[in-house]
This record gives sequence, C-alpha cells and structure tokens, in this order.
Amino acid sequence: MLEWVSRKNRLASGNGGAGNRAENGEAKDASSPPDEPVEMLSEHKTPISLALGGGAARGWTHIGVLRALDEAGIEISMIAGTSIGALVGGCYLAGKLDELEEFARGLTRRRMFNLLDITLRGSGLFGGMKLDGRLREHLEDVTFADLRKPFTAVCTELRTGHEIWLSSGSLVTAMRASYALPGVFEPVRYGNRLLVDGALVNPVPVSVCRANEQPLVLAVNLHYDQFGRAAVVKHISPQQEQMLSAELLSRRNDSRMERETRLGITGVMMEAFNIIQDRISRARMAGDPPDISLLPTVGHIGLTEFHRADEAISIGYEETMKHLNDIRRLQKVFV
Repeated sequence: MLEWVSRKNRLASGNGGAGNRAENGEAKDASSPPDEPVEMLSEHKTPISLALGGGAARGWTHIGVLRALDEAGIEISMIAGTSIGALVGGCYLAGKLDELEEFARGLTRRRMFNLLDITLRGSGLFGGMKLDGRLREHLEDVTFADLRKPFTAVCTELRTGHEIWLSSGSLVTAMRASYALPGVFEPVRYGNRLLVDGALVNPVPVSVCRANEQPLVLAVNLHYDQFGRAAVVKHISPQQEQMLSAELLSRRNDSRMERETRLGITGVMMEAFNIIQDRISRARMAGDPPDISLLPTVGHIGLTEFHRADEAISIGYEETMKHLNDIRRLQKVFV
C-alpha cells in the first residue's frame, strides 16, 4: 500500500496535480498516465480474528495453525483463547511462540511430571506453580497493553458460573486462570473472583470475536472428532450388543478403546470434561457459527499427553494449509 501511495504521488506531481484533481471530482487530462488504485486495492484482504479452543495437550495444535498462517502471510486482527488456546494465543501475541514451541517439543513424560507440583491439601491435584514459574521466566512483566494485537482470555467464575473475559492486566495471570482445569489445577484468584478453566462455559470463543466486532472469524475446534453427532443413543442389552456385526465394532477408535481400559481418577475427570467441552461447543457454535472452522483430527492424542507436541503441531500446520485457499477467498469477500 505504501508503494502504491508513493507511485500515485509521483504521478500527481509529474502531471500538474492531475491525480489530485481527479480525486476532487475534476476532469482528468486524457493524456496523463492512469492511476493504479484498482489493481492494488484489490489485493487488500480483511484480517482474520482467531478463536482458539481448549483441548489440554491437543492444544499444541494451535502452534501449527499459527505457523501456517504466518507463513502464508495471513494478517491476524485479534485472538480470543480458551484454556490452552489462551496460553498459545497469548504467547504468540507477546512474541514468545518460539520459546513456547521449544518448550512443548522438549517435553517428555518425565519432564512433564517434574513440572506438576502435586498437592493433597489444595483445591486441585496440582498446584500449578511450577508451570507458572516457567511462564513468568519469559512473561513476568508483560501485560495485555504490551501485545501487538487485541487479546482476550476466557475464564469461568467458580462461585457464579459467569463467563469472564480478561483483556487487561497481567498476561500470565490471565492465561493461568484460563487453563485452571477444576480438580486438576488450583483456581486462580483474580481480584475478588475465583477463576477456573474457560472451557466450562465457552470452549471455542467465537462469541468473543463477534462481540469485538470482528468481521471474519476463524475457529479452531479440537474436539470435533471426539464424539458422534447423536446426543441420545437407545440402550441395548448385553445380548444384543454381542450380536453387533464385527464391521460396526471395527469403526470404533482403537486408541480410544485402549485409553478407556486404563483410565485412572484423573483420566475419568479429563474424559468427562472432554464430553462437556464437546457438547457446549456444538451448541454455542451452532447459534453463533464462525466464518470458517479448522477441525484438526487430534482425538487420538490424550488430553494429558503433552509430550506429543511434534505430532499435534504438524497436524495443526497441515490442517491450516489445506484451508488456505478458503481463508483467502473469504478475506476477499469482506474487503
């Protein structure tokens, strides 16, 4: 755009101000070179806002999504994030995505366990302070005002169930509150509020982007492939179940069946939370749909398998690259 402006100024100065007269509605000398605004303006594309959904370990997928958008030169106007979507989105806008990706790719089962400060007396299985400390190493003094684009972290007020949007103050505190999964991480006190994971009320925060008057919203839903669309299934007896065809049984996700056989207390909690996110996100996005959705297939990655970052990031990148043409086409519509 700057190149076009300077070219236009040169044309105007070289033709007795004909360019300026044309802008003011005056007749233009037919011998003067034509202006070039139509071609250049046609290249302008509406920036997109991102609604990054929750999904625990599957949330590393968001890193791949952001990498692909950056590589394609897609401009982002704002980010709304829930849970790990808030973590990744906040780090991206703070210019710390490289550090976060390095941290994620370096995680192993043992390193992940060492970051979790187990407590039996608090209000969560893990205190979260070790993870908090790692975040503060890079973002200690960063506030929302320091970010390059608007950002909102979605949380839930524990005592009232209200949906809380944080868009000012300490970035680390907001991200920590947004991923404070009840029963797993301790709630975060924010002023006079006690905040927990935002996925309890708004798993994929499209509504936040809409409330900020964003014309184009791209949502990243990490739970779409978890459950079938049917919310009600008629009960059948064990005898009838045994009569089901082998073909029908083979359609079930083998990795999911394996996880079901070795669920502990935390696993049960996470799977239950998974169901809640899936049902709420379907309902909310049906009433307020995004302009385009990315639905990466990450259901085979367990909610606590943070050590599978390489795989999740690759899936997010590939899913975004597949939809780049759709994104660009939509950007032109909203010019």
